[in-house]
Amino acid sequence: MKLVRRIDSAALPTDGCVLTIGNYDAVHIGHQQILKRLRDKANAIKQPVVVMTFDPHPEEYFLADRSTPRLTNLSSRYFALRDNGVDVMLLLPFNKKLATTTAEEFIQRYLVDALKVRYLLVGDDFQFGKNRQGDFEMLQAAAAAKGFEVENTDTVLFQQERVSSTRIRTLLTEGEMNLAATLLGRRYFMSGKVIQGQQLGRQWGFPTLNLAVNYKPAITGVFAVNVKGLGGSSLPGVANLGTRPTVNGLTTLLEVHLFDFDRLVYGQRICVEFIEKIRNEKKFASFDALKAQIMRDAATAKAMLEVR
Repeated sequence: MKLVRRIDSAALPTDGCVLTIGNYDAVHIGHQQILKRLRDKANAIKQPVVVMTFDPHPEEYFLADRSTPRLTNLSSRYFALRDNGVDVMLLLPFNKKLATTTAEEFIQRYLVDALKVRYLLVGDDFQFGKNRQGDFEMLQAAAAAKGFEVENTDTVLFQQERVSSTRIRTLLTEGEMNLAATLLGRRYFMSGKVIQGQQLGRQWGFPTLNLAVNYKPAITGVFAVNVKGLGGSSLPGVANLGTRPTVNGLTTLLEVHLFDFDRLVYGQRICVEFIEKIRNEKKFASFDALKAQIMRDAATAKAMLEVR
């Protein structure tokens, strides 16, 4: 799958495409249904599948720190889209220029001139353009005038409730990891390259693999996890996702301690699957209290993962 960051890029398809537009933060089972319909249409008319998405999310641009936490980082979103048959991830910077583009300008410049869209599939509540002035009705009129096809999607329900990123965030926050996995169509995961940390865990006998989290994550706390990317099978461990208040951490970090693993793998990309939540993150009165809790967390994670 190609990753393209400019609407005027020469890497974009030149003879048309099938397209969907959205944040695709979770790539949950509702998103997957949209992507399957796109693939089916693409196969029928022999056109590539393009997903137009944004960084930062439009809500982050307008609301900054008050925006909704993200479910995925860019690399996780990339791989989830790739695994669902997308040919091109068009990742556009959401900035003042895009925010002030009128709906009519967006249709002409982005959909018609740049992408030569043949078929467009959007969510049933899709809005776009300056002040969210564009909607599905406007797209229908544009499609009739400019010669492309547009359809919208029906809401996907599970247990009589709408499948949405908002619902999945709530489930993850409440520790309902299995139901969240059902709505995602996979285990919730975070991916990235291993970076060097403060090595406090190594000093205490609990070396960790550290991933930087450069966005506001949907969840924090301590979890039983499985890690992929370090061999043929997944490896069990315990992870802390948060700001590490006991050691006065200033940034969000994902720290993973793998059982019976002590290799240095800096720079290697891993995928951390969240299996069960153990507890919320908290500040301890001393390092000794923290170390004792880490040992209890590791024992709990081993029991959850049935590690002997």
